[in-house]
Amino acid sequence: MKKEPGLAEQVGVKAARKLKAQRNATPGMWSGLGLMGVIGWSVVVPTLLGAALGLWLDRRYPGGRSWTLALLLAGLTLGCLNAWHWVSQEDQAMREEQENDDE
Repeated sequence: MKKEPGLAEQVGVKAARKLKAQRNATPGMWSGLGLMGVIGWSVVVPTLLGAALGLWLDRRYPGGRSWTLALLLAGLTLGCLNAWHWVSQEDQAMREEQENDDE
């Protein structure tokens, strides 16, 4: 025969569930947009810096090479690697938090 939990046990379970929900609040829309903005800027800034440096080098040392294109691609690559690193760190932190909650 199954015993019904008492009032104190029911209140305790609900309180624990409420505390867990408050600790692990899902981020809102603005938080997600902010994170996308941070990742976007982490790609854009190195790309623009590479292009600016390339333009300066092309004006200063004219020749057959296009420093602008080369440094633009280098900045884009660096920015993408930076964003990938950022996202992988956030993913690892979320996985560790999930594992801690499961224990």
